Amino acid sequence: MDVIALGRRLRHARKAAGLTLGALSEVCGTAPSQLSLIENGKREPKLSLIARLAAAVGTTTDELLGAEPPTRRAALEIELERAQRGPLYASLGLPRVRVSSRLPSEALESLVGLQRELERRMEEQAATPEEARRANTELRAEMRACNNYYPQLEAQAQELLDAVGHRDGPLSHHVAADLADHLGFSVRFVPNLPHSTRSVTDLKKRRIFLTQSGAVDHDARTVLLQALGHYMLGHEAPADYSEFLRQRVYTNYFAAALLMPQRQTVDFLQRAKAGRELAIEDLRDAFAVSYESAAHRFTNLATEHLGLTTHFQKVHASGIIHKAYENDGVNFPADHLGAIEGQTICRYWTSRAVFDVPDKFRAYEQYTDTQAGTFWCTARTERHSAGLFSLSIGVPFQHVKWFRGRDTSERSQSRCPDEDCCRRPPADLAAAWQGKAWPAARANTHLLAAMPSGAFPGVDETEMYAFLESQPD
Repeated sequence: MDVIALGRRLRHARKAAGLTLGALSEVCGTAPSQLSLIENGKREPKLSLIARLAAAVGTTTDELLGAEPPTRRAALEIELERAQRGPLYASLGLPRVRVSSRLPSEALESLVGLQRELERRMEEQAATPEEARRANTELRAEMRACNNYYPQLEAQAQELLDAVGHRDGPLSHHVAADLADHLGFSVRFVPNLPHSTRSVTDLKKRRIFLTQSGAVDHDARTVLLQALGHYMLGHEAPADYSEFLRQRVYTNYFAAALLMPQRQTVDFLQRAKAGRELAIEDLRDAFAVSYESAAHRFTNLATEHLGLTTHFQKVHASGIIHKAYENDGVNFPADHLGAIEGQTICRYWTSRAVFDVPDKFRAYEQYTDTQAGTFWCTARTERHSAGLFSLSIGVPFQHVKWFRGRDTSERSQSRCPDEDCCRRPPADLAAAWQGKAWPAARANTHLLAAMPSGAFPGVDETEMYAFLESQPD
């Protein structure tokens, strides 16, 4: 029972019936002070009393128990009363305002407005790095539960490809533009795109603005297809950071399903598996995409269509995990929230060892014995705008027979999460140097920053709107 809403509805009905508290108390056999407590939402009446009150004021029990406030003022009174009873208001140490008919409507509007703004600002601040890690962990659990395969997104991508008649081969820039035309959008390349954006979609005039870049991680086709994905999937401004992440994952998946359509990609992978020649670089070359895109797409289809469990890592040269996915039981390091991103990977894993391999032309393969079993991984390094990263795909030992590179003699052993595996220096080195070395640590200022606020974290909306306003028709 919502006692605050009940009290306001009772007061409204009593006054509409022209009854005082004293008159109503005589009819119902209840003291006026008790009725006052009920009207102020400080007492929960029995249903038998509610029935008598409803009859006395000329309404029904259902009407008194309804959730919809009878007037706008009643709605504001209820909202303010709830807010003042909540933990946020209590933490401010402010005196309570008595919510009565004597409180001017303007003051009521102001108090409710201030409370709403305070809650909004507190919610913005709640998007801390911890909140982001928690959201990432929940999203990764969703991806693992469905084996990173989303049939509805696959179907929507195929429907769009069929609409423009794309049947086979890599998706060219020309076909990408055809997809935009089909959805009623024109594409504009500009030199002055807002620095915090990769694309800007003008929904009023149906234009998508892109900038040409030589960066590996800014393929114009991919950025355009992601922008179209937001439109095709019906996304609205995200309500929180979790929704923002989910939208980004879905649009990335949708773009990959356009660049590497399910039918052709599965056919390619099944032929490679039959010949025991599965290789991520072959998938990359067949569809003219980056190694990272090919690796991601492999995780989408490997379990559903090939019967293979797998894991993916994108690791910075410093050893920090940037992205990761697994459904094969590999023991990624994680914090107390279960978050993987930001953790340091074992230096003996393939994703770390590949940085020391002099041959950067071919993929590097390695078997690694871990606490969770033996895994085979293939990896490459790619330079992105944020630095040098390794990109690796791994499978449990029982699946390696389908992959090219299974005959590698490279083998390593990881005892992580045992601290003595790679996190503590060897005893002889520690004895020689402990207390005799002082590093000048590189300051990672992003670790001190709060999560960017706003519907689209990190995007300067003023800059974006000014950019759109300045564009000629």
